[in-house]
Amino acid sequence: MPAKQKTSTRKIRDGKKAVAPPKPTRTSKAPSLKTVILAALDDMKALEVKFLDVRGLTDIADFMVIASGTSDRHVRSVAQRVVEKAKEAGFRPHGVEGQQDADWVLIDLNEMIVHVMLPRVREFYGLEKLWDMTVAKRAARA
Repeated sequence: MPAKQKTSTRKIRDGKKAVAPPKPTRTSKAPSLKTVILAALDDMKALEVKFLDVRGLTDIADFMVIASGTSDRHVRSVAQRVVEKAKEAGFRPHGVEGQQDADWVLIDLNEMIVHVMLPRVREFYGLEKLWDMTVAKRAARA
C-alpha cells in the first residue's frame, strides 16, 4: 500500500498561491453617516435625539443632530463615541469643539453637524426652534 503524500493546505492556481478575495470597499453596502451617528448615540444612551434636515436653510451642513447627555462626563463620552464610530466607518470629522467643558460639544462631519448638550444648555439655546423648519414653514418663508 503506497504511503499517502502530504498535501499542502495552500491552494496553488496556475503556479501561484491563491489570493484572498478583495476586501469590500466603502461603496459596497457601507452604512450611511446618519445610520452611524444615530447608532452611536443610541449605544451611549443619549437623550432626546432629534434629527433635522437643514438643506435650504444653511450652506454649512445638510443635516443636524441634537442630543442631550445627563452630565458633562456623559456629554463628553457620547461625543467621543460619535467621533470614534464615524472614523471607523470612514467619515473624518472636520472639527470637534467644546470637549473641555462638555456643556455643549459640537462635531462637524461636513454634511452633518452633531450637537451633544446638557439639557439646561439645550433648553437655553433652543436650537430645535431655530433650525426645525417644516416644508410648510419653508414655503411660507420663501
